[in-house]
Parts: sequence; structure tokens; C-alpha cells
Amino acid sequence: MPMKQNIQRTILAVAVTAATLAGVQPASSAEALKIGISAGLTGYAATVDRAWRDGVQVAADALNAQGGVMGRKIEVVVEDNRSEPQEAVTVYRKMMSSDNVDVFISGCVSAGNFAAASMVAKAEKPMMLCSILPQQAAQVKWAFTTLPPAGFEVEKRFEYLRDKTDIRKVGVLHDPTPYALLQKTVAQDVAAKYGLQVVGVESYKQDDADLSVQISKIQAAGAGAIIKIGLGGTTLTAAKNLKQLNSNMLMLTSLEDLAVFKPVAEVLGDKFFFVASPSQVYDALPDSATKAEIGKFLGPWRAKYGDRDPNWASRGWDGVMLTVAAIVNGKSAEGPAIRDNIEKITGFQGTTGVYNFTAANHQGITQNPFVLATIAGNQVKIVQ
Repeated sequence: MPMKQNIQRTILAVAVTAATLAGVQPASSAEALKIGISAGLTGYAATVDRAWRDGVQVAADALNAQGGVMGRKIEVVVEDNRSEPQEAVTVYRKMMSSDNVDVFISGCVSAGNFAAASMVAKAEKPMMLCSILPQQAAQVKWAFTTLPPAGFEVEKRFEYLRDKTDIRKVGVLHDPTPYALLQKTVAQDVAAKYGLQVVGVESYKQDDADLSVQISKIQAAGAGAIIKIGLGGTTLTAAKNLKQLNSNMLMLTSLEDLAVFKPVAEVLGDKFFFVASPSQVYDALPDSATKAEIGKFLGPWRAKYGDRDPNWASRGWDGVMLTVAAIVNGKSAEGPAIRDNIEKITGFQGTTGVYNFTAANHQGITQNPFVLATIAGNQVKIVQ
């Protein structure tokens, strides 16, 4: 069956099920279901958060084309937090007080989501996030994430170094974001498990224009590879610095948009590797339930955006579909009902992996879905 027909039938099934369960009037007669997005549309997170926003919108458009959810059309409200925590608080408050959003499906600025989490929890608005979860239990109660555990990214890079190279000493180069700090801690904690030693840890700021001092320190410590942790243009900066220093160190980077990685690959060639999500290597995947689910998303995504990197957008799609499943299963779009029913979602096949939420686990993906990849001849290639 053609991909487009598969997508339409899947979406139609969701919409019909929702209408059947709810027994409500047609979507045109009901108030819109409002999804709020706090996203870093400018600043260091812009590449990934714009993609997340667009993935959420593609999912909403697909559902609306089949009548909406629970008899309600979906409206997406987006505010730019400029990749800054204080701005995130402002935009979350605005979306709750002025826009009256029903649920948040917000982007990847962890610090911003943290800063607003207490306020959002008090308002009993569920948050389906692209970022890591807040730290306080009362806040985690209302927050869920499509992001796999941070350790999965680290472990995939360490597996490659252990299995495919003779490198046993590594350095960690990270930005100050909560997610990067979490990965840095994991790297230090589990390196020995992979027969590796972390010989240097250096930090940088997202607007740094030169990282050569940090890289030189890592190289002087005897590292054969740099574990680069963080989003944005600093990855290309680090690549250029490595080239200028005539360094033979490999650079293995975090999950990121392919648009960021392609110029990095031009600089470093076969010394550059990155963690990749299944949707980024779709054509190289064997047939599986995950590949089939990615295919359902890629139809409308490619129709609108062509060959643009689908990774973060596909997670935005997952965020909408998970939220819709909770609404349908609970027959309610009220915040507490959505929250309770997300906790009941198990065995949900998404584009990144299978989601299994529980009351004790709000990070739904529990099996590592990542691969390690490189770019050769402008083509993404799986290496681990």
C-alpha cells in the first residue's frame, strides 16, 4: 500500500476512535484543543527547536485533516524563549494566562522547561517535552519526555571506541546546559565499563568563537578522542580548531541536526562521528516496527519540507501522538486526565522507539534506539 494511504488510514483511525469514544459533536462546533510550545526559535537551540515545532505542527495538521481529536481541532500556540530560561518563564506564563493552552508539547531547552516547571505544575498542565525532566518530584509529576536517557548517547560513542578503535583515553568537551552536564557525569561514571579513561574535562559557552584552548588541554592529556556534548555552531568551531591544531583526535558528537553536521564532516572527514536517531538513518534501517512508524511521519514531513533532517521533528510528532493517545484513552482533554493517562501508555510505537510510561517513569524510551554514524560523500553511514 502506498505510504500516503498508510498515513491517511492511521490518522483516520485515531480520529474515528476519538469520536467514537467521546460521542461528541463535529470538530467545527467545539473549541480548539490548544497545544502550547515554548521553543528556542532563536539562540543556541534554534536548529532543533524549530524542527520540533514544525514536527508538532505537521502532526496537528494531519489530525485536523481528518477531523481533529475528540471533536476538536488542534491549534498550536508557539512562543520563542530565545533559548533562555528567563524568557521561557515569560512565554509559559503568557500561554497559560492569555492563550489558555490545554497542554504543553515544548522544545529542547531543558533549563527553560525547568524554570517554568513549578508554575506549570501548579496550573496542572501536562508537559510533553523534548528535554530532560525537571529535578523536583512535584514538577516531574506533570512532565514527560520523548528524549531517551542521556546515558544512551554517551554509551553509543563509548561502544564504538571500545569495539572499533585502539583509543582508550578520551576527553569531554561540554556546554553548561543541564542535558550536557548530565551526559558529562555519565561519561565520567561509565567510562571504565568500556575500558576507557576520561583524561580531561573542559567546558565552553554556546557563544564561544574559539575552543582551541580547551581542545589543546585535552590533547596534551593524551586523549585520542573528544566526546563533544552540546548543540549549535560550536561543533563546527571545534572541528575547525582541531584542523588548525593538526590534531589526530577523533570527535564524537551528540545528537544534532544533520544541517549542523554536514559542514563539520567537510572539515574533519573520517575523524568525525555523531550519535544518530533512527529517523536520520531511515534508508539504512532494516524493516522493523520503528521504521514503519517513521515512514508514517515521513510522508507528510517530506511533502512539506523535502529532505530536511527529520529527527527532532519526528519527536515532535511523537509528542502529539502520545498526547492524543492519552486524550482518547481517557476520553478527556482536562490536564489531570491527560497526565494520568500518559502514565498508562505502554508499548507505544513511536518514530524514535517504543514508549513505556509508568507512574514511576516519565521518560518513556527505555531501550537505546541510537546508532553511531558518519557522513561520507554527503551520505549518512551507520558505523555502530
